[in-house]
Amino acid sequence: MFAKRLALAGAVSLAATAAYADGHATCSFENETEVTMLSAAFEAWVAVTDAMVACGNFEPELDQEFRTKQPEGFAANPSLYQLGGVSNGTITPLLNAGTIRPLDDLIEAYGENLTPNQLIQIDGQTMAVAMMVNTQHMMYRSDIFADLGLEIPTTWEDVLAAAAAIQEAGVVDYPLGATMASGWNLAQDFNNMFVGFGGTFVNDDNTPNVNSEAGLAALDMMMRMTEYMDPEFLVSDSTYVQQQFQQGRIAMANLWASRAAAMNNAEESQVVGLIATSAAPLAMEGGAPATTLWWDGIVVAANISDAEAENAFRLAMEGINPATVEAAPDAAIWLIPGYEPNDMSAGAIATATANPAPPSYPSTTQMGLMHTALGNELAAFFTGDVSAEEALAAVEASYTVAAQEAGLLE
Repeated sequence: MFAKRLALAGAVSLAATAAYADGHATCSFENETEVTMLSAAFEAWVAVTDAMVACGNFEPELDQEFRTKQPEGFAANPSLYQLGGVSNGTITPLLNAGTIRPLDDLIEAYGENLTPNQLIQIDGQTMAVAMMVNTQHMMYRSDIFADLGLEIPTTWEDVLAAAAAIQEAGVVDYPLGATMASGWNLAQDFNNMFVGFGGTFVNDDNTPNVNSEAGLAALDMMMRMTEYMDPEFLVSDSTYVQQQFQQGRIAMANLWASRAAAMNNAEESQVVGLIATSAAPLAMEGGAPATTLWWDGIVVAANISDAEAENAFRLAMEGINPATVEAAPDAAIWLIPGYEPNDMSAGAIATATANPAPPSYPSTTQMGLMHTALGNELAAFFTGDVSAEEALAAVEASYTVAAQEAGLLE
């Protein structure tokens, strides 16, 4: 249901209420209590935290390693952070540990500008407020495709065919980029391809189900991709691929929509106006785009006082209001009133509204354990140390141990 709501959100435009004067952020209240926040470091979080800084006494920590730092930081008592930036893939450890608080009372007091599809409900309680929808979608050099007479790829087989043509033309260092850094990123690229081939991660009894036809097909396709990529692909995370695009070194990648705005940042990009977007390619004909749908949003720490939580939430609302959208309209596919889709969001919207649509990344304990197992075990396949079957068997063994320890399996 949430995925369906997200698919529609990008097409909604409401009148924004500006809180910016002469291009500078202003705040509806003066924050007199120190507030800290840990989130990812992409453009949307920069825009949100910039708006919050205007209120005073706010220290944001934007760090691409946030997902490994948040659990320990929020488990401290008192919490090291009052606020956190999370997604449906990173909220689970905080939920399981009980280190974030329900927000319904705070929303009633200060959330009058929020819309229903921003409210992330777990077991009947609102545990996060979403600010944007995100997905990995195809980004490509429109000038190179035009010069070589290439069609926009709609399947991964099309991507490989285009990559071969681009490689033969020799117009970039590498035809293709991918977020295949060992660990979380490699696991997520596998997840995308796996669901694209119709895979199911776990069975109804919580046993693993990745050492399957879909799992083998996903690894085969990913290995074929590496023939057209930087040989150092196992260190290639989102920032690495973003910079490859900006420096004119690659021609296409299935990259996060949240990175699109950076392509047209003239201060750091050599390809301003040359990057276009389209739906994430299909892994198989008739399937859904080989990707998952995500939201990003804000949570409030449990291990702080109620007064601190109230103040922090009030500050968070300053960051995700329509004025932020007005100031940074291209930084995200916002779920905030006032958002109007632009050319760089076209691929993400096409992905989210595809029929069949890609699934939302599941915020479950089982998926958290599976993602970790995939991140730990798959690199050995790409270095040639094990076969695809051996790598997936190792994933299932690792998941099984973790699931038993978590009480999911006997």
